[in-house]
Amino acid sequence: MTSGDRTLQARAARGRGIAFALAVFVNLLFVGVLVFSVSWQNRRPEPVMAELYAPPAPAPRPEPKVEPTPQPKPPPPPPVKPVEEKPDPRAAEIALKAKQEAERRKREEAEKEQQRKDAEKRAEEKRAEEKRAEEKRAEEKRAADQKARVDAMRAQAEREVQQRARAERETELKAQAERELQLRAAAEQQRAKEAAERASRDRARGEWIDRIRAKIKSNLVLPADLPGNPEAVFEVVQIPSGDIIDVQLRKSSGVRAYDDAVQRAILKSSPLPGPARQDDFQRVLTLRFRPLD
Repeated sequence: MTSGDRTLQARAARGRGIAFALAVFVNLLFVGVLVFSVSWQNRRPEPVMAELYAPPAPAPRPEPKVEPTPQPKPPPPPPVKPVEEKPDPRAAEIALKAKQEAERRKREEAEKEQQRKDAEKRAEEKRAEEKRAEEKRAEEKRAADQKARVDAMRAQAEREVQQRARAERETELKAQAERELQLRAAAEQQRAKEAAERASRDRARGEWIDRIRAKIKSNLVLPADLPGNPEAVFEVVQIPSGDIIDVQLRKSSGVRAYDDAVQRAILKSSPLPGPARQDDFQRVLTLRFRPLD
């Protein structure tokens, strides 16, 4: 609530208090007048007393001393009885009507004055209401303008943040793509290197196994009348020096004489040839033998 609203409310409250006090005063005055008029009508009129006096006789001029003849004193005038005036009922009625008419006019003037004050009060309240409405509209317009400016600034800031974020994101994506390309290239190189190393190890291991099998075959004595081309699988355990410490038959060829001949050839070939690189050494070897290979 603004100070103007509080001032208008205080002024309205004072106006209501004054109107209320004036109404109470008029009602009390009206009751007093009625009581006075009733008591004035009921009061018995008092008689009017009138006394008549004869004017004194003028003093006689002094004359030469002459012994006046004694005259008898005139008798005093008889007392005059007071005249009683009878009240005129029409005069009292006319006075009462005049008084009532004056009171009626006074009430009408008071009502007109009150109506005028009420009209002025309503007009003032209307002007105050229009002023408050205008101030409210102006305040709403200022608030809307302020909100629009704030929204525009916020939108501009958001656009700038989004633009920076997009630029940073694009830069990050570009750097990430470059890193991924580098990583893929490095991975390809590593895979190629590992594949080359595996191929080299496999080739070296194959060559090593071929030398071991060639040595074992050089010591192999095949049994007579060996049917077909059976396969025997042995597991050979060796130490780094190539000395064989154990030989186990994992898959029989089905010909006991061939299996025994291969096992004797393996044991006879100890120590086995070593690999070209010490890193390619394997302690346990799985060797396959076919008589026709």
